[in-house]
Amino acid sequence: MGVAMQQVESLSLEQIEEFLEGAQGIEFRAEGRAEKYALFEALLERHRYSRLGRAEKGLLRRFLGKVSGLSRAQTTRLIGQYRRERRVRPQGYRRRRFPTLYTRADIVLLARVDEAHRQLSGPATCAILRREYAVHGRQEFVRLARLSPAHLYNLRQRRAYLQQRRPLAKTRPAQTAIGERRQPQPEGRPGYVRVDTVHSPEEDGVKGAYTINLVDEVTQWQVLGCVERISEQYLAPLLAELLAQFPFPLRGFHADNGSEYINHTTARLLAKLHIEFTKSRARRSNDNALVETKNGAVVRKWLGYQFLPSAATAQIHAFYRDWLNPYLNFHRPCAFASWQPDRSGKPRKVYRRWQTPYEALLALPDAQRTLRSAQTLQALRQQAAAHSPTVFAELLQERLAGLQQTCKNLALPWSIDRSPPAPPRG
Repeated sequence: MGVAMQQVESLSLEQIEEFLEGAQGIEFRAEGRAEKYALFEALLERHRYSRLGRAEKGLLRRFLGKVSGLSRAQTTRLIGQYRRERRVRPQGYRRRRFPTLYTRADIVLLARVDEAHRQLSGPATCAILRREYAVHGRQEFVRLARLSPAHLYNLRQRRAYLQQRRPLAKTRPAQTAIGERRQPQPEGRPGYVRVDTVHSPEEDGVKGAYTINLVDEVTQWQVLGCVERISEQYLAPLLAELLAQFPFPLRGFHADNGSEYINHTTARLLAKLHIEFTKSRARRSNDNALVETKNGAVVRKWLGYQFLPSAATAQIHAFYRDWLNPYLNFHRPCAFASWQPDRSGKPRKVYRRWQTPYEALLALPDAQRTLRSAQTLQALRQQAAAHSPTVFAELLQERLAGLQQTCKNLALPWSIDRSPPAPPRG
């Protein structure tokens, strides 16, 4: 027969023992969790569970499990709750969460850094974040300075980050042929530069300005320049100026097979400066890979594929010389390869060292002796410490916006629709 809840609560320990031993006719069905919990609380309170002996506690525990239909573990958990809190209540669901380490402000700051530096790779960005805090003492980077490259990519997927960012563009290469056809052998010495040309797209059949990209193979020191045409008349004086911007004397000049470099004018210029002239080998696409990767990772990322009018050559060249070149060499980390054996013992390239070209230059043995006679390490240190990486990158963005507006204004006459007029009707 059924027993009401009030009757179950009024049972003494002797009656409870009788029930468990053989009173099979007594039955209780608690409907719902709230009624079961109320029964637990009433019985435990009435019999003063904490003061009972071990046998009485076991008796009451078995009885509660039988009349409630709960398992032994559930019964133990509810009794434990009563002993701690003197009540038995359902506990709300609490989702386990990892502690929040990076705030929304940190994520917005990361987006600002990526915007300024045109979204470098994770390790390069983390190197900048550490320098902002450790070297330049910027307290807003205190948490981001500990950010790992793996978690950086997680933060780049957050809504707060994506709301701050804009999409970026991608890359292309070039090719041609005079010099010795072989790969340079710098042997750890700076001064062996790779060169390539980055073409601006045409606008209504009108060719734009050309970017000349030179990168040192050992330190990745990079110098950009702009020229109106890539004929010998325009290119020779520009090359002489760009070569002089490197802080160390040059020993080698390596180009692909482009006729703008493989000509007698360039050969005479390099011979006068005692620089060996080499060119890429046939079917060796990696011979000039370093500078071609910089074309995409630097030039296309900053200038994109927009039309650069030749009338703006002087302004573009000044932007490179005064802003982009210092940023690339003093504030933008690059990946440097090292050879390590894999499990089978074969040597493989790994990229675990991230430094700016300036830091790579300082890391060379006897760095002062590698510099030109008129250049000093102290002057380079002062230039590197003048601005933090992100402050300089934001100034660079402002100059770039002004340059883009100048290019847009100068390109306007070529943007007029030049399609032929429609034929007259009739």
